[in-house]
Amino acid sequence: MAGFLGFVPMMMLLHSVVDSSLAMAVVPNITTDQYALIALKAHIISDPDHILMNNWTIGTSVCNWVGVVCGVRHKRVVALHIPDMGLTGTLPPQLGNLSFLVQLNVTNNDFFGTLPKELAKLRRLKFISLVLNNFGGPIPPWLGALPELQFLFLANNSFTSVFPPSFFSNSSKLETLHLYGNGLEGKIPPQIGNLQNLKLLSMECNQLTGSIPDSIFNISTLETIGFSYNGLSGKIPSNICYRPSKLQFLHPSWNHLEGEIPSSLSECSELQVLSLSVNNIRGRIPIEIGNLTMLKMLYLGHNNLEGTEGEEEMLAKFEGMEQREGYEVSKPWSYQ
Repeated sequence: MAGFLGFVPMMMLLHSVVDSSLAMAVVPNITTDQYALIALKAHIISDPDHILMNNWTIGTSVCNWVGVVCGVRHKRVVALHIPDMGLTGTLPPQLGNLSFLVQLNVTNNDFFGTLPKELAKLRRLKFISLVLNNFGGPIPPWLGALPELQFLFLANNSFTSVFPPSFFSNSSKLETLHLYGNGLEGKIPPQIGNLQNLKLLSMECNQLTGSIPDSIFNISTLETIGFSYNGLSGKIPSNICYRPSKLQFLHPSWNHLEGEIPSSLSECSELQVLSLSVNNIRGRIPIEIGNLTMLKMLYLGHNNLEGTEGEEEMLAKFEGMEQREGYEVSKPWSYQ
């Protein structure tokens, strides 16, 4: 009996040692990062300049690999920067193990397929650029669950459906959302107004429909709004610039917008470029637009506008401005 009682603590100690060893075995480290990048290399089917083939080798430190940056403190991979390398392939799920990654940039390659859901584990990510690739499928909702994300560049890919509303509810730190040149369909969710730190919103050259949500103009930090070349309809929201506004560039041209130009645009005191051309906008041009003293470019052509009372007075205001680089306003109104 005494021998058995002595055996029990020994077994408990053994289990404790085994559990500790297992715990240590799964703690991510630089080797974890190395395996993740080797998995990426294995998913590359074309490396025309042999950059990864010759440089990403087991015999050298991962922190010395081309396009890889390690942090000073933890010696973990914090940035993967491999743009303009002509790479063709897919992103493997193992990239989700780069738990210290802050920047992911694969711009201007030929990556394709969908984004692996394992990337949702990258809770430190602040910057993602997938521009000029061939990624496809719906934009994954888990992108909105990345708590530190500030810059998201997905332009010139083949993504389809627009973000789910939950994305806009969770991405509280997002400053740039660049979706130009995809195949995005459907309506813009009104929850987009929750992105109160947003400065740049670009959704040009997609297949978006429906109206422009009023909630967008409740984002006082917005400087650039681009909706050109879509199928948007409805009126230009009348609440433009009711709140303090930093808006400098507004581009909803080449859509199906209707109604009149709201005089509230005159409250956008920092507006530099206004492009409303190629829509179904009607009525008179608000004389108040002449109060936009920062305006450099005005495009209103190919609508159903009637001019404005006091049009000569408004033009005189424009023509009397100091000539700035890129200044362009003319009669008849140009379009772009």
